[in-house]
Amino acid sequence: MTDSLLIAIDGPSGSGKSSTSRGVASKLSLAYLDTGSLYRAAAVAFLESGLDASQTEEIVARVTGTTIVPGTDPEKPSTSIDGRDVTDAIRDPAVSAKVSTVATIPAVRAWLNDQFRAIIDAHQRRIVVEGRDITTVVAPDADLRILLVADPAARIARRQAELGGAVDVAAVTDQVVRRDRDDSTVSQFEKPAEGVELVDSTYLNLAEVIDTICTKVG
Repeated sequence: MTDSLLIAIDGPSGSGKSSTSRGVASKLSLAYLDTGSLYRAAAVAFLESGLDASQTEEIVARVTGTTIVPGTDPEKPSTSIDGRDVTDAIRDPAVSAKVSTVATIPAVRAWLNDQFRAIIDAHQRRIVVEGRDITTVVAPDADLRILLVADPAARIARRQAELGGAVDVAAVTDQVVRRDRDDSTVSQFEKPAEGVELVDSTYLNLAEVIDTICTKVG
C-alpha cells in the first residue's frame, strides 16, 4: 500500500502522545516517528560535549555534526547517535532536564525539522509523527492533524508512572511544567491551529484515545 496516510500528533508533555502514536501506528500498519527522541538525542550530544548552555554556536555545530537515527517500528522504538544505541540513555532525568536547552535553539530546531521531513518522505508519507509543532511546522499538510491534550494533574501522574517512581513528584512537575513553558517560546502546541482536531485524553484510557484518533482517519 502506497497511498499517503500521514498523521501528525502534537501536544504538551505527558499528554500521552508517544503511547497513543505508537498505538495508532500499529493499528493502521504505519511507521512511527517520535520527534522528541531526536531532541533528547541532541541533548545527549550536548551533555557529552561538555559545552556550556551559553555556547549556542558550538552546540549547533555539535548537534548538526551528529548522526541521529530513530527506529520507526512502533513496536520497537529506538534511537542511536553515531551508531551507538541511546534508547535508554535519552530517558535519563539528567537528559530530560537539558532537552529545552537544545530545543529552544532555532538553528537546532530547523536542522531537526529537515531530518523529520526526510524521514516522512522516506516512508512515502505513511507514518505517524508526534511532537511539539508537527501539525503546524513540520507537516502542516498531513492527512490528519491532532492536538492531544490533558489537564496538568493527569500529565504529571502519567509522566511519574512512565518513570517508574525513579524521580519524585516535585522533579516530575518541574520537568513537565518547565519544559512546556520553555518550549512554548519557540513552538505552539497548547491550542489547535486551524484544521487541527483537539482530543482531550484527561478522562480517556489509552485504548479509547487510540480508537478516537483512528476513527478520524478518512
